[in-house]
Parts: sequence; structure tokens; C-alpha cells
Amino acid sequence: MKLADRRTTKYVTEVKKIVRLRGHANNAEILADLRENYPDVSATTIHRVTQRLYEDGELRKGPACLDGSVRYDSNTERHDHFMCTMCGQVRDVSIPQACLSIIKCNVEDCSISGPLTVSGVCDSCKKMWREEE
Repeated sequence: MKLADRRTTKYVTEVKKIVRLRGHANNAEILADLRENYPDVSATTIHRVTQRLYEDGELRKGPACLDGSVRYDSNTERHDHFMCTMCGQVRDVSIPQACLSIIKCNVEDCSISGPLTVSGVCDSCKKMWREEE
């Protein structure tokens, strides 16, 4: 089916809106948000919608969630990510070309073919961690 032939349902519109507002979201997060207005929407419907939007290039896959679930990204341009290893928050980052060159030098027999994910601890988690000590 051609992209132009696809119906734009209320769920398609809402899923795109939710992912755009969140920046990054998995199906469970999208479902929870969508059920605020559409309590009867099923997880299967959300899965089908996100898969369709991914296949059509309207969403891309981001770094997996800490539980391994697929996370969708509203930014379809090439970009890198920072992911907190404590809370799982993901945000878009732009790794400078100079850094990419250094990384390439250190993986001599490999090439970097896609976006990178840098992991660490976000400021919110660092603050919480300090408060617990």
C-alpha cells in the first residue's frame, strides 16, 4: 500500500502527537497516555500504529528501554542519544565530528554506520543518589 493510500485514523494522529511531545516513548507509555482519552484502545492497536509509522519513516527506533522494549523517536533526522542508566531517560545529543573521528580511530577494523548512544547518569539521578547517601 502506498503511503498516500493509508488512512490517518485518530489513533495514528494521537500516537504521532504523543511521541512528538515526549520525544521518545515505548508502546506502554504511548498506551498509558492514549488511554486518558481513549480508555478502550488496545495494546495491539498501539503496536500496529507504531510499527506502521516506523515502516513509513514517520518514527524511528531509538535506544531500547532499560527493560528491553522498543523505544520510538519522533526525530527522524540522523542524531545521537544520551541515555541515563538509572532512570532510562533518553535525550537527543549531537556528538561532534572530532569525537566521532577519535572513536573511529579506536575501532580500527570497524566502521560507525549509525547513531551512537552514550550512557551515563543524568543530573536528576545524580542528585537523588547524593541525597540517599
